[in-house]
Amino acid sequence: MASVLAVVTATVVGLMVGVELAVAFVLNPILLRLPVGASLAARADGGRMLGRLMPFWYVGSLVLTAALAAVTWGTSTATTAVVAGVLLAVSVVLSVALLVPINNRSITWTAESHPDDWREQHRRWDRLHHVRVAVIVVAFVLVLVAATTP
Repeated sequence: MASVLAVVTATVVGLMVGVELAVAFVLNPILLRLPVGASLAARADGGRMLGRLMPFWYVGSLVLTAALAAVTWGTSTATTAVVAGVLLAVSVVLSVALLVPINNRSITWTAESHPDDWREQHRRWDRLHHVRVAVIVVAFVLVLVAATTP
């Protein structure tokens, strides 16, 4: 049971980290260089799509990590999983408190209707996202350690 849960947890968290790395270091830098209309439309569409999906993915990753800690309680695997879970919880709080408000504003922007500082707001979101990515990468490494610790 624990080994199956460890594989599922590592897979779910790893895929989430991969998506977030791609957003942070590939997709958003490309979109930010586009002309205003195309950039805003693409970021708004991505924000809407990922804004619907990522809450479930983040919370699901946290729940799976907590379950891994629970089924391995009393072992070093559990300790590692708990630390990973704390980091995933931090990423959820960071998301809700700082990233979601910017995202909720930016999904409404169009080429005709957007604030003058739209690029700076997107850059701020990107900087905060980089912090979140660093946190979930560490959490993922810890999930992998937990998954491979006998």
